[in-house]
Amino acid sequence: MLQLIVFLLGSFGFLILSFRSISHPVSHGFPRFFAFEAILGLVVLNAPVWFVHPFSPAQILSWALLLGAVLLAIHAIWALRKYGKPDQSVQDSRRLSFEKTTRLVTEGPYKYIRHPMYASLLLFAWGVFLKQISLSSALLLVLISLALYITAFFEERENLSLFGDVYNQYMRLTKRFIPFVF
Repeated sequence: MLQLIVFLLGSFGFLILSFRSISHPVSHGFPRFFAFEAILGLVVLNAPVWFVHPFSPAQILSWALLLGAVLLAIHAIWALRKYGKPDQSVQDSRRLSFEKTTRLVTEGPYKYIRHPMYASLLLFAWGVFLKQISLSSALLLVLISLALYITAFFEERENLSLFGDVYNQYMRLTKRFIPFVF
């Protein structure tokens, strides 16, 4: 019962955060909402076993991925704020405040991958998945991966519209999620 309450409260929070994006199904916020929901579901599903067998190889790898996810997200947000010149006067209700950049960021983790925050969500999801590997958590992981891939695709389309040829060139120089690979 507690897991259901946590899921519903978290879902309500994500709904508030994503409300304007959800009304635009072709914006990057639409599939991102479903990625958030699936991540929340995975966390709620696997939460009871987070600290069971803490020194097993799967748990150690899980904690390493979770730590990597947090560090990558912090570094990406820092780079967006420092180099992106966010402007709150940008009139796009579908974008969160830190997404309202006026300059293409190619420093920090953005030097190697176009979507470090989505990559951090993937690392986080894999870390949570390793807490308890099951068919249901594997299905959620596939859903998360697909939703984040679609989110990145939609965001790239938006960035091409916003930054033009500069973003097109940037896409040729960087990978989507994994430096030098994918």
